[in-house]
Amino acid sequence: MDLFDASNDHGNLQIGPASWWLRGFALEQETKLLEALQQLLAESPLREMVTPGGQKMSVKTTSCGQLGWVSDRKGYRYEDRDPVSGQPWPDMPDIISSLAADAACAAGFGTFEPDSCLINQYRPDAKMGLHQDKDERDFSHPIVSASLGLPATFLFGGLRRSDRALRMNLRHGDVVVWGGEDRLRFHGVLPIMAGHHPALGNQRINLTFRKAG
Repeated sequence: MDLFDASNDHGNLQIGPASWWLRGFALEQETKLLEALQQLLAESPLREMVTPGGQKMSVKTTSCGQLGWVSDRKGYRYEDRDPVSGQPWPDMPDIISSLAADAACAAGFGTFEPDSCLINQYRPDAKMGLHQDKDERDFSHPIVSASLGLPATFLFGGLRRSDRALRMNLRHGDVVVWGGEDRLRFHGVLPIMAGHHPALGNQRINLTFRKAG
């Protein structure tokens, strides 16, 4: 099933029994979000990670919050310190954690308090293969994913990798929330097309919020 949104109209679309596409949800706080993001990237710069198999990921990554997601030869996991600096990850700014909590509430998950925000930078041709978010301890909490910058084709699949995926044209300010019976659905991102966003230039930034601990 394909679903493409050619406009950037506001409005919420239900994309699964417990999944929502909140179009333009983050735009109201855009300026403050981008200021907070700039400060976070200065404190904990983006870096390239490798998969457990040794393949270099096409996205650059960092984190904020109590826990940060890490990938290397030892596997996928959460750590309470940045392995590059050896310091705790930057605190999650209130404007960013509030975005996650408000989006979760709008999708029917009213008590979401994320302790981890994964920040992924997609340059043109960067992508993310179909995968499940399953490194967290408790799957009762939803995933909240916010898109900033260049548009992306987001793949939202089923509980099996072979299930046909919904294709969603996410734009700057869109937020996707999934949880409940949809929590372990496969998802990914097709290669990003080159372009220019007025605020972020030739890149897409994705903020993925989780309750990891």
